[in-house]
Amino acid sequence: MTAACDVIIARTMSESLASAGPGAKPQATIRLLALAMFDAIDAHPWVGSALTRAPEHSPMIRIVESIGQQIRALDVPRKEHWITVSALLNYILGVAGRNAANGQLARTQGLNRGDFLEAVSSVWAQLDPQEFPFARSLAGAMRAHDDRKDFLAGIDLILRGIDSPRRM
Repeated sequence: MTAACDVIIARTMSESLASAGPGAKPQATIRLLALAMFDAIDAHPWVGSALTRAPEHSPMIRIVESIGQQIRALDVPRKEHWITVSALLNYILGVAGRNAANGQLARTQGLNRGDFLEAVSSVWAQLDPQEFPFARSLAGAMRAHDDRKDFLAGIDLILRGIDSPRRM
């Protein structure tokens, strides 16, 4: 599993960096890397769990290196490298993994994405309005949201935080 995962990660990182090109801005490259990982995990849901199976030979190192090089290019202070890479890595793997798991759950229930979202949305719409006013207010948006677009919006939110004046 680790070897197969490494092949997928190596190809994903290599193709993303190649498509970014040598003069690409680090933010654009991070977006490409993140979206490529999102798509790779969506296509191969087992990749997320395989990333942690063999820490000494982990394909995770490829992801950390690719993101880390962009963090350096953004002139993030060295003392903030770990937390910055960790935030991006955890967001990418967490959201991509959850998206892949939702896709698998929908398939096991014989639902397409639209039907699955409609079912979840219907449940949220029926939540107690006193106990869950915010979650209930999102029920309509749940029906038609775009997972990839929402994922990239989260990456952009993190990148804006990286670019903001540091107050640490």
